[in-house]
Amino acid sequence: MFDYISGMRLEDFAYDLPRELIADRPIEPREAARLLVLPAAGGMADRHIADLPALLQPGDLLVSNDTKVIPARLVGRRGAATVDITLARDLGGGAWLAYAKGARRLRPGDHIAFADDFAAEVIDKKPEGDVTLRFALEGAAFGDALARHGAMPLPPYIKRPRHGDPRDRGDYQTMFARADGAVAAPTAGLHFTPALLEALAARGIACATVTLHVGPGTFLPVKTDNPREHRMHAEWGIVDAATAARINKARAGGGRIVAIGTTSLRLLESAADDSGLIAPFAGETRLFILPGYRFRAIDVLLTNFHLPRSTLLMLVAALAGLDRVKAAYAHAVEQQYRFFSYGDACLIERPPFALLQS
Repeated sequence: MFDYISGMRLEDFAYDLPRELIADRPIEPREAARLLVLPAAGGMADRHIADLPALLQPGDLLVSNDTKVIPARLVGRRGAATVDITLARDLGGGAWLAYAKGARRLRPGDHIAFADDFAAEVIDKKPEGDVTLRFALEGAAFGDALARHGAMPLPPYIKRPRHGDPRDRGDYQTMFARADGAVAAPTAGLHFTPALLEALAARGIACATVTLHVGPGTFLPVKTDNPREHRMHAEWGIVDAATAARINKARAGGGRIVAIGTTSLRLLESAADDSGLIAPFAGETRLFILPGYRFRAIDVLLTNFHLPRSTLLMLVAALAGLDRVKAAYAHAVEQQYRFFSYGDACLIERPPFALLQS
């Protein structure tokens, strides 16, 4: 990572957003979502997701995240107290790493009942607030119980009843979803439909998939005034050999690599060598991208609008330049774009690194 911003502070990534611009539901049809385009040469343009085939080039390769969101939010009882749990990672043998609302009241040995036939024991608790739970069920039996009693783990700015809304089971899942394991959606992928992929293919634009299981750390705020001191939570990702070869072939042939979402981008950058070649990858990544980072693996990013002071906004600022991103977000607010997970999107072409330093 090359950091050229001296004295960078958390407040550099703040902006004002009216509450009414936070989208509570996705727009239908999905292609009708608005798209703010930031070309590599500068400027910006107001378009729509349906314009993607015209905005991209033949030979470009889209790379999307095929992780599937599990209904990881559980509401249980510890005696008379209500406990909100968000599962984070399957540790095997019925054990799960989880985040608990009000975790300070939990102790190892506590029993949490989510239903008559579905319960867990607290077996460990960390000072940071995460807990380890052990369920009596695992494998397919656990998956069935989670499907019955769990809710989609929507971000906290989307308001829902305590036990969730059944509509989100479909709304908060991308068309690429295949591999169970995420507790947050790779939301840029929510804009895609089979019809849009067909239109892209007709233009000579293909699509590949990688897997990054998005964890609840994506919702955690940056609490340090110096963003460099923030510690990213690990997330598990996979780029198989066939996909790595396909990406490398596309770029060698002059095509651009278009990351569908920040999760795909972070995984590709984690799998890339210094020359930008992608190697097969299977493991954890904690890659934290701040302004000054030299991108190696991607040329274009499609992403939703991100929360103030978030690691994702920092990533976008690293790609497009902080001043330009702040101007783009101010424009989006003025033009009444819809923000965050169910909102509109931004298409950012990577400018020359020298331009970001000017």
